[in-house]
Amino acid sequence: MHFNDVLGQTHLKNHLLKSVENNRIPHAQLFVGSVGSGILPMAIAYAQAILTSQYQPGSVEEAACIQKVTKLAHPDLHFSFPMNTTDNVKKNPVSSFFLEEWRSFVNTQPYGSLYEWLEALGIDKKQGNIGVDEAKEISKTLIHKPFEGGYQVMVVWMADRMNTEASNKILKLIEEPPKNTIILLLTEKEEMILGTIRSRCQKLQFPALPDSEILKYLTDNENVDVKKATKVSKLAHGNLNIALQLLNEEGDDLQFEKWFVEWVRTAFKAKGNKAAINPLLQWSIDLASQNRETQKKFLAYCSTTFRQAMLKNYSADSLIYFDAPATGFSIEKFAPFIHQNNIVKIFEALEEATYHVSRNGNGKIIFTDLSIKLTRLIHAKS
Repeated sequence: MHFNDVLGQTHLKNHLLKSVENNRIPHAQLFVGSVGSGILPMAIAYAQAILTSQYQPGSVEEAACIQKVTKLAHPDLHFSFPMNTTDNVKKNPVSSFFLEEWRSFVNTQPYGSLYEWLEALGIDKKQGNIGVDEAKEISKTLIHKPFEGGYQVMVVWMADRMNTEASNKILKLIEEPPKNTIILLLTEKEEMILGTIRSRCQKLQFPALPDSEILKYLTDNENVDVKKATKVSKLAHGNLNIALQLLNEEGDDLQFEKWFVEWVRTAFKAKGNKAAINPLLQWSIDLASQNRETQKKFLAYCSTTFRQAMLKNYSADSLIYFDAPATGFSIEKFAPFIHQNNIVKIFEALEEATYHVSRNGNGKIIFTDLSIKLTRLIHAKS
């Protein structure tokens, strides 16, 4: 994978390329950003630049090296990622047991999420972790000299999934790195990584992708018409993975629309009306029965819809793309109820619910609490 294959992030590409050209490559680096911003494709492109740096540009050796990296089968390019036991791996799972699945995943979904990776392994109902067995495996791998005589690169994807014992072993490796070894830690949650590891890494922050970059990618690579691509790029909020999911989830949008409209209409009726509480509780039970990813996607849909209502309330019509053909829900009539005095608290309530869903909280409690909060907030005075 070449830097040209990575969407946007021109400033970071130039920085990384210059570090290779000047032979000033930090041995431990932390790539921080959403998977949809391109942390993994960038790490692979960077690894390719590092591994080919010992060869003459245009040489047979360089071409062979690029081919191996493209196949994710270069002997000096190593990967570590979250995993768990599967039907085939009953105990002590390590990344080397899943390389075939990993190569397939990266080739088809280089901007894919942790959930999508676990789903590819058939273990999406389990937590993916990087444990002490994996940390030991990393140490054993990197203690050897580079096979082709230049550098060796270890890419640790979702490094925030390292447990304490694994983190301590990786810390020791970073403190006493083998010669010509580069360790790239990739994370969406920097705060979850051991502070002593963070302090010893050079950090690169990946910003969200511009809407224009995502729009161009969708029209050029996914054959999406401009109108639809414009809407999707805005909804994606700088995350290519979300944009690609949205293209494949039009059916979900229809269901989300129905859930949202039912929720909001019931919440309006619930204030001072005890009889309306039961429908809200039933709505919460229905949402609680959905899987965790569907719940998180619905909450993200709610955030977007509330944001659209606020924009409509403040007459930012050029930014409005909300459409609800299935339910006839009117954003114009809803907009006056979403304003500066409640929008922040609504977002906070949605973020809190998303957090608890991610932590496997009780769905019935989460959505009941959220419904009660919404009932109060949408009746707040503007």
